[in-house]
Amino acid sequence: MTTDPGRFPKCRGAAGAHSAVVPAGDGATVTFNGVKPGRYAIALLHDENDNGKADRALMMMPKEGFGFSRDAKVRMGPPKFDAAAFDVGTAPVRQTIRMRYML
Repeated sequence: MTTDPGRFPKCRGAAGAHSAVVPAGDGATVTFNGVKPGRYAIALLHDENDNGKADRALMMMPKEGFGFSRDAKVRMGPPKFDAAAFDVGTAPVRQTIRMRYML
C-alpha cells in the first residue's frame, strides 16, 4: 500500500508504504494500523511458492494471483495509481480486493 504513484504497484521502498504477509486461505483479512490520512493504492500478490517475488511467464504474464484496490482493471499491464487510489481519512476504510489469475 502506497501514497506514491511512482512506486505503484510494487510499493516497496516508498515513504509511508505499508505491507503485510497474510497466511493463505479463503477470505483473508488484512488490517493496516497507524495509516496517516492521504490517497493510497493497494497491490496484492499471492506468492504461491513463497519465493518473495512475482513469478511471471511469457514475458510479463503473472503466474500467481494478484489484485488491486478499487478492483482496478488490468489491461496490458497493471493499472495506474489513479485507477486503484482511494482516500483515507480519520475513519476506518474498507477495501474488498478480488484475486485474479491470468494463467
